[in-house]
Amino acid sequence: MKITLERAALLKSLSHVQSVVERRNTIPILANVLLRASGSEVSFVATDMEIEINETVPATVVKPGAITAPAHTLYEIVRKLPEGAQVELSAVGAGQLALVSGRSHFKLGCLPVEDFPKMPDGDYKNQFSLAAEDLRALIDSTRFAISMEETRYYLNGIYLHTTKADKVDVLRAVATDGHRLARAEMAAPQGAKGVAGIILPRKTVGEVRKLLDETTAPAVIALSESKVRFTFETVVITSKLIDGTFPDYERVIPADNDKILDTNAKIFAAAVDRVATISTEKSRAVKLSISPGQLVLTANAPEAGSASEELEVSYDGPPMEIGFNARYLMDILQQVQGDGVRFKLADGASPAVVQDISDTSALYVLMPMRV
Repeated sequence: MKITLERAALLKSLSHVQSVVERRNTIPILANVLLRASGSEVSFVATDMEIEINETVPATVVKPGAITAPAHTLYEIVRKLPEGAQVELSAVGAGQLALVSGRSHFKLGCLPVEDFPKMPDGDYKNQFSLAAEDLRALIDSTRFAISMEETRYYLNGIYLHTTKADKVDVLRAVATDGHRLARAEMAAPQGAKGVAGIILPRKTVGEVRKLLDETTAPAVIALSESKVRFTFETVVITSKLIDGTFPDYERVIPADNDKILDTNAKIFAAAVDRVATISTEKSRAVKLSISPGQLVLTANAPEAGSASEELEVSYDGPPMEIGFNARYLMDILQQVQGDGVRFKLADGASPAVVQDISDTSALYVLMPMRV
Protein backbone atom coordinates (compact mmCIF):
# COMPACT_ATOMS: atom_id res chain seq x y z
CA MET A 1 0.00 0.00 0.00
CA LYS A 2 1.20 3.49 -0.84
CA ILE A 3 -0.88 6.66 -0.68
CA THR A 4 -0.46 10.42 -0.53
CA LEU A 5 -2.95 12.84 0.96
CA GLU A 6 -3.12 16.32 2.44
CA ARG A 7 -2.47 16.67 6.17
CA ALA A 8 -5.78 18.44 6.94
CA ALA A 9 -7.89 15.65 5.39
CA LEU A 10 -5.83 12.96 7.11
CA LEU A 11 -5.98 14.72 10.49
CA LYS A 12 -9.73 15.24 10.30
CA SER A 13 -10.38 11.56 9.56
CA LEU A 14 -7.95 10.31 12.19
CA SER A 15 -9.49 12.62 14.81
CA HIS A 16 -12.88 11.03 14.13
CA VAL A 17 -11.81 7.39 14.19
CA GLN A 18 -9.19 7.46 16.96
CA SER A 19 -11.71 8.83 19.46
CA VAL A 20 -13.44 5.43 19.71
CA VAL A 21 -10.13 3.67 20.42
CA GLU A 22 -9.76 3.01 24.15
CA ARG A 23 -6.45 4.09 25.69
CA ARG A 24 -6.13 0.79 27.55
CA ASN A 25 -6.73 -2.32 25.52
CA THR A 26 -6.45 -5.97 26.49
CA ILE A 27 -6.70 -6.85 22.77
CA PRO A 28 -3.72 -5.20 20.98
CA ILE A 29 -5.38 -4.91 17.55
CA LEU A 30 -8.12 -2.68 19.01
CA ALA A 31 -5.47 0.02 19.56
CA ASN A 32 -4.99 0.20 15.78
CA VAL A 33 -6.77 1.91 12.92
CA LEU A 34 -7.30 -0.03 9.69
CA LEU A 35 -6.28 1.81 6.48
CA ARG A 36 -7.62 0.37 3.23
CA ALA A 37 -6.69 2.08 -0.05
CA SER A 38 -8.26 1.42 -3.44
CA GLY A 39 -9.26 3.42 -6.52
CA SER A 40 -8.82 7.06 -5.58
CA GLU A 41 -9.75 6.91 -1.90
CA VAL A 42 -8.69 5.50 1.44
CA SER A 43 -10.90 4.35 4.30
CA PHE A 44 -10.04 4.56 7.99
CA VAL A 45 -11.74 2.15 10.38
CA ALA A 46 -11.51 1.93 14.18
CA THR A 47 -13.55 -0.08 16.68
CA ASP A 48 -13.81 -1.02 20.35
CA MET A 49 -16.06 -4.02 19.49
CA GLU A 50 -19.13 -2.03 20.63
CA ILE A 51 -18.90 0.84 18.15
CA GLU A 52 -17.18 1.15 14.77
CA ILE A 53 -16.35 4.29 12.79
CA ASN A 54 -15.54 4.08 9.08
CA GLU A 55 -14.53 7.22 7.19
CA THR A 56 -13.59 7.46 3.50
CA VAL A 57 -11.50 10.32 2.05
CA PRO A 58 -10.06 11.05 -1.41
CA ALA A 59 -6.36 10.24 -1.78
CA THR A 60 -3.69 9.67 -4.41
CA VAL A 61 -3.42 5.88 -4.34
CA VAL A 62 -0.08 4.85 -5.84
CA LYS A 63 -0.44 1.25 -4.73
CA PRO A 64 -3.70 -0.17 -3.31
CA GLY A 65 -3.67 -2.32 -0.18
CA ALA A 66 -4.44 -2.42 3.51
CA ILE A 67 -2.51 -2.01 6.76
CA THR A 68 -3.19 -1.35 10.45
CA ALA A 69 -1.35 1.25 12.53
CA PRO A 70 -1.44 2.48 16.16
CA ALA A 71 -4.34 4.94 16.11
CA HIS A 72 -3.31 7.44 18.79
CA THR A 73 0.38 7.51 17.75
CA LEU A 74 -0.50 8.10 14.09
CA TYR A 75 -2.96 10.84 15.05
CA GLU A 76 -0.40 12.62 17.26
CA ILE A 77 2.26 12.51 14.50
CA VAL A 78 -0.10 13.98 11.90
CA ARG A 79 -1.37 16.59 14.38
CA LYS A 80 2.19 17.85 14.88
CA LEU A 81 3.01 18.13 11.17
CA PRO A 82 2.91 21.65 9.66
CA GLU A 83 -0.30 22.89 8.07
CA GLY A 84 -0.57 22.29 4.34
CA ALA A 85 1.92 19.41 4.40
CA GLN A 86 1.57 16.45 2.06
CA VAL A 87 1.75 13.09 3.83
CA GLU A 88 2.90 9.85 2.21
CA LEU A 89 1.91 6.58 3.89
CA SER A 90 3.31 3.27 2.69
CA ALA A 91 3.68 -0.32 3.86
CA VAL A 92 7.35 -1.25 4.19
CA GLY A 93 9.37 -4.20 5.43
CA ALA A 94 7.86 -6.76 7.75
CA GLY A 95 4.69 -5.16 9.03
CA GLN A 96 5.67 -1.50 9.23
CA LEU A 97 4.00 1.71 8.13
CA ALA A 98 6.31 4.45 6.84
CA LEU A 99 5.11 8.05 7.10
CA VAL A 100 7.03 10.70 5.16
CA SER A 101 6.19 14.40 5.15
CA GLY A 102 8.81 16.91 4.03
CA ARG A 103 11.91 16.12 6.08
CA SER A 104 10.00 14.10 8.67
CA HIS A 105 10.26 10.30 8.53
CA PHE A 106 8.49 7.86 10.82
CA LYS A 107 8.13 4.09 10.93
CA LEU A 108 5.38 2.51 12.99
CA GLY A 109 4.98 -1.14 13.97
CA CYS A 110 1.79 -2.69 12.59
CA LEU A 111 -0.37 -5.72 13.33
CA PRO A 112 -1.83 -8.09 10.69
CA VAL A 113 -4.87 -6.82 8.79
CA GLU A 114 -6.49 -10.27 9.21
CA ASP A 115 -6.58 -9.73 12.99
CA PHE A 116 -8.68 -6.56 12.68
CA PRO A 117 -12.27 -7.36 13.82
CA LYS A 118 -15.19 -6.66 11.52
CA MET A 119 -18.48 -5.71 13.08
CA PRO A 120 -21.10 -8.03 11.56
CA ASP A 121 -23.83 -6.32 9.59
CA GLY A 122 -27.28 -6.24 11.12
CA ASP A 123 -30.64 -6.78 9.46
CA TYR A 124 -31.64 -3.12 9.27
CA LYS A 125 -35.43 -3.15 9.13
CA ASN A 126 -36.04 0.57 9.71
CA GLN A 127 -34.29 3.41 7.91
CA PHE A 128 -35.02 7.11 7.98
CA SER A 129 -33.29 10.43 7.44
CA LEU A 130 -32.96 13.21 10.03
CA ALA A 131 -31.78 16.76 9.44
CA ALA A 132 -28.52 17.46 11.28
CA GLU A 133 -30.09 20.25 13.36
CA ASP A 134 -33.00 17.98 14.41
CA LEU A 135 -30.71 15.17 15.54
CA ARG A 136 -28.50 17.71 17.31
CA ALA A 137 -31.53 19.12 19.15
CA LEU A 138 -32.74 15.67 20.26
CA ILE A 139 -29.29 14.80 21.63
CA ASP A 140 -28.56 18.17 23.28
CA SER A 141 -31.95 18.29 24.98
CA THR A 142 -31.54 14.90 26.62
CA ARG A 143 -27.98 13.59 26.94
CA PHE A 144 -27.11 15.57 30.09
CA ALA A 145 -29.62 13.36 31.97
CA ILE A 146 -28.01 10.03 30.93
CA SER A 147 -27.14 8.00 34.02
CA MET A 148 -23.46 7.37 34.80
CA GLU A 149 -24.33 4.50 37.13
CA GLU A 150 -23.06 1.34 35.42
CA THR A 151 -25.20 -1.01 37.53
CA ARG A 152 -28.33 0.47 35.95
CA TYR A 153 -26.91 -0.08 32.48
CA TYR A 154 -30.30 0.35 30.78
CA LEU A 155 -30.18 4.04 31.80
CA ASN A 156 -26.69 4.56 30.29
CA GLY A 157 -28.06 5.96 27.03
CA ILE A 158 -30.83 7.78 25.20
CA TYR A 159 -34.10 5.93 24.63
CA LEU A 160 -35.30 6.62 21.08
CA HIS A 161 -38.75 5.55 19.87
CA THR A 162 -41.83 6.68 17.98
CA THR A 163 -45.12 7.29 19.69
CA LYS A 164 -48.21 9.50 19.37
CA ALA A 165 -48.55 12.95 20.94
CA ASP A 166 -51.84 14.76 20.39
CA LYS A 167 -52.69 12.17 17.70
CA VAL A 168 -49.50 13.02 15.76
CA ASP A 169 -46.64 10.54 15.20
CA VAL A 170 -43.50 11.82 16.93
CA LEU A 171 -39.92 10.62 17.26
CA ARG A 172 -39.04 10.94 20.94
CA ALA A 173 -35.75 10.86 22.84
CA VAL A 174 -35.69 10.28 26.61
CA ALA A 175 -32.90 10.08 29.19
CA THR A 176 -33.01 9.80 32.97
CA ASP A 177 -30.70 9.07 35.89
CA GLY A 178 -33.47 8.73 38.46
CA HIS A 179 -32.96 12.31 39.74
CA ARG A 180 -34.02 14.14 36.60
CA LEU A 181 -35.63 13.21 33.30
CA ALA A 182 -35.31 14.86 29.90
CA ARG A 183 -37.72 14.25 27.03
CA ALA A 184 -37.54 15.80 23.57
CA GLU A 185 -39.58 15.08 20.46
CA MET A 186 -40.15 16.09 16.87
CA ALA A 187 -42.53 15.07 14.10
CA ALA A 188 -41.64 11.52 13.08
CA PRO A 189 -39.72 11.51 9.76
CA GLN A 190 -40.79 9.23 6.92
CA GLY A 191 -39.62 5.69 7.62
CA ALA A 192 -39.43 6.18 11.41
CA LYS A 193 -43.05 5.27 12.06
CA GLY A 194 -43.35 2.16 14.19
CA VAL A 195 -39.75 2.23 15.45
CA ALA A 196 -39.69 0.11 18.58
CA GLY A 197 -37.75 1.55 21.50
CA ILE A 198 -33.94 1.39 21.25
CA ILE A 199 -31.32 2.59 23.75
CA LEU A 200 -28.37 4.42 22.16
CA PRO A 201 -25.23 3.97 24.33
CA ARG A 202 -23.67 7.07 25.89
CA LYS A 203 -20.39 6.68 23.95
CA THR A 204 -22.25 6.36 20.63
CA VAL A 205 -24.29 9.47 21.42
CA GLY A 206 -21.03 11.36 22.10
CA GLU A 207 -19.39 10.27 18.84
CA VAL A 208 -22.46 11.15 16.76
CA ARG A 209 -22.75 14.53 18.49
CA LYS A 210 -19.11 15.39 17.67
CA LEU A 211 -19.72 14.71 13.97
CA LEU A 212 -22.83 16.89 13.99
CA ASP A 213 -20.64 19.91 14.75
CA GLU A 214 -18.88 19.39 11.41
CA THR A 215 -21.76 18.67 9.04
CA THR A 216 -25.00 20.16 7.83
CA ALA A 217 -25.92 17.09 5.80
CA PRO A 218 -28.79 14.88 6.98
CA ALA A 219 -27.98 11.71 8.89
CA VAL A 220 -29.41 8.44 7.58
CA ILE A 221 -30.28 6.23 10.55
CA ALA A 222 -30.77 2.48 10.09
CA LEU A 223 -31.98 0.23 12.90
CA SER A 224 -31.89 -3.50 13.54
CA GLU A 225 -32.83 -5.36 16.71
CA SER A 226 -29.33 -5.08 18.14
CA LYS A 227 -27.55 -2.36 16.13
CA VAL A 228 -27.86 1.18 14.85
CA ARG A 229 -26.04 2.70 11.89
CA PHE A 230 -25.58 6.45 11.34
CA THR A 231 -24.46 7.42 7.84
CA PHE A 232 -23.20 10.94 7.24
CA GLU A 233 -21.54 12.18 4.03
CA THR A 234 -18.27 10.24 4.32
CA VAL A 235 -18.59 8.71 7.79
CA VAL A 236 -20.48 5.61 8.93
CA ILE A 237 -20.90 4.89 12.65
CA THR A 238 -22.17 1.42 13.51
CA SER A 239 -22.95 0.62 17.12
CA LYS A 240 -24.45 -2.08 19.25
CA LEU A 241 -27.54 -1.03 21.18
CA ILE A 242 -27.96 -1.40 24.94
CA ASP A 243 -29.70 -4.72 25.49
CA GLY A 244 -32.14 -3.79 28.23
CA THR A 245 -35.61 -2.47 28.97
CA PHE A 246 -35.97 1.26 29.48
CA PRO A 247 -38.36 2.03 32.36
CA ASP A 248 -41.88 3.35 31.78
CA TYR A 249 -40.87 7.00 31.94
CA GLU A 250 -44.44 8.25 31.44
CA ARG A 251 -45.25 7.18 35.00
CA VAL A 252 -42.80 9.65 36.52
CA ILE A 253 -44.02 12.69 34.56
CA PRO A 254 -46.55 14.45 36.80
CA ALA A 255 -49.82 15.20 35.02
CA ASP A 256 -51.56 17.39 37.59
CA ASN A 257 -48.97 19.93 38.76
CA ASP A 258 -51.24 22.99 38.85
CA LYS A 259 -49.05 25.70 40.38
CA ILE A 260 -47.35 27.64 37.57
CA LEU A 261 -44.20 29.72 38.00
CA ASP A 262 -42.85 31.66 34.99
CA THR A 263 -39.58 33.58 34.97
CA ASN A 264 -36.69 34.67 32.74
CA ALA A 265 -34.50 31.60 32.20
CA LYS A 266 -31.14 33.40 31.90
CA ILE A 267 -31.68 35.67 34.90
CA PHE A 268 -32.86 32.70 36.97
CA ALA A 269 -29.90 30.54 35.89
CA ALA A 270 -27.41 33.29 36.78
CA ALA A 271 -29.04 33.73 40.21
CA VAL A 272 -28.94 29.97 40.90
CA ASP A 273 -25.27 29.91 39.88
CA ARG A 274 -24.42 32.79 42.24
CA VAL A 275 -26.32 31.42 45.23
CA ALA A 276 -24.98 27.88 44.72
CA THR A 277 -21.41 29.16 45.10
CA ILE A 278 -21.85 28.94 48.86
CA SER A 279 -23.24 25.41 49.01
CA THR A 280 -21.07 22.37 49.58
CA GLU A 281 -20.19 20.32 46.51
CA LYS A 282 -21.80 17.22 47.97
CA SER A 283 -25.33 18.51 48.34
CA ARG A 284 -25.36 21.54 46.01
CA ALA A 285 -28.85 22.24 47.33
CA VAL A 286 -30.69 25.51 46.72
CA LYS A 287 -34.04 26.34 48.28
CA LEU A 288 -36.77 28.14 46.34
CA SER A 289 -39.17 30.08 48.56
CA ILE A 290 -42.06 31.00 46.28
CA SER A 291 -44.83 33.51 46.94
CA PRO A 292 -47.05 35.54 44.59
CA GLY A 293 -44.79 37.62 42.32
CA GLN A 294 -41.62 36.73 44.19
CA LEU A 295 -39.00 33.99 44.43
CA VAL A 296 -36.22 33.89 47.04
CA LEU A 297 -33.27 31.58 46.35
CA THR A 298 -31.23 30.52 49.37
CA ALA A 299 -28.30 28.21 50.04
CA ASN A 300 -26.67 27.29 53.35
CA ALA A 301 -23.41 25.58 54.13
CA PRO A 302 -22.48 25.34 57.84
CA GLU A 303 -18.76 25.81 57.17
CA ALA A 304 -19.04 28.39 54.36
CA GLY A 305 -21.98 30.60 55.27
CA SER A 306 -25.21 31.40 53.47
CA ALA A 307 -26.50 33.20 50.38
CA SER A 308 -29.85 34.48 49.15
CA GLU A 309 -31.19 36.36 46.14
CA GLU A 310 -34.64 37.70 45.31
CA LEU A 311 -36.24 37.52 41.86
CA GLU A 312 -39.48 38.83 40.42
CA VAL A 313 -41.55 36.00 38.94
CA SER A 314 -45.01 35.33 37.60
CA TYR A 315 -46.74 33.17 40.23
CA ASP A 316 -50.13 33.52 41.90
CA GLY A 317 -50.43 30.25 43.83
CA PRO A 318 -50.08 29.66 47.57
CA PRO A 319 -46.63 30.22 49.16
CA MET A 320 -44.40 27.13 49.05
CA GLU A 321 -40.81 26.02 49.54
CA ILE A 322 -38.97 23.44 47.43
CA GLY A 323 -35.30 22.46 47.15
CA PHE A 324 -33.33 21.30 44.12
CA ASN A 325 -29.82 20.12 43.33
CA ALA A 326 -28.24 23.28 41.89
CA ARG A 327 -26.24 21.50 39.20
CA TYR A 328 -29.26 19.54 37.97
CA LEU A 329 -31.28 22.76 37.89
CA MET A 330 -28.53 24.52 35.91
CA ASP A 331 -28.29 21.62 33.44
CA ILE A 332 -31.99 21.99 32.64
CA LEU A 333 -31.94 25.80 32.47
CA GLN A 334 -29.06 25.63 29.94
CA GLN A 335 -31.37 23.74 27.55
CA VAL A 336 -33.89 26.59 27.50
CA GLN A 337 -33.26 28.56 24.30
CA GLY A 338 -36.06 31.09 24.72
CA ASP A 339 -36.32 33.87 27.31
CA GLY A 340 -38.97 32.29 29.50
CA VAL A 341 -38.95 29.11 31.57
CA ARG A 342 -42.05 27.56 33.18
CA PHE A 343 -42.11 25.43 36.33
CA LYS A 344 -45.19 23.33 37.00
CA LEU A 345 -45.29 22.49 40.70
CA ALA A 346 -47.49 20.48 43.07
CA ASP A 347 -45.86 20.84 46.48
CA GLY A 348 -42.44 20.91 48.13
CA ALA A 349 -42.05 17.12 48.09
CA SER A 350 -43.20 16.34 44.54
CA PRO A 351 -41.29 16.38 41.22
CA ALA A 352 -41.39 19.60 39.19
CA VAL A 353 -42.01 19.80 35.43
CA VAL A 354 -39.85 22.36 33.60
CA GLN A 355 -40.40 23.64 30.05
CA ASP A 356 -39.22 26.32 27.67
CA ILE A 357 -42.25 28.61 27.32
CA SER A 358 -41.49 29.28 23.64
CA ASP A 359 -40.78 25.63 22.72
CA THR A 360 -42.77 22.85 24.36
CA SER A 361 -41.18 20.06 22.29
CA ALA A 362 -38.84 19.37 25.24
CA LEU A 363 -39.94 18.58 28.79
CA TYR A 364 -37.89 18.08 31.95
CA VAL A 365 -38.74 16.51 35.28
CA LEU A 366 -36.67 17.33 38.36
CA MET A 367 -36.90 15.53 41.69
CA PRO A 368 -36.86 17.79 44.78
CA MET A 369 -34.25 17.72 47.56
CA ARG A 370 -34.71 18.19 51.26
CA VAL A 371 -33.32 21.56 52.35
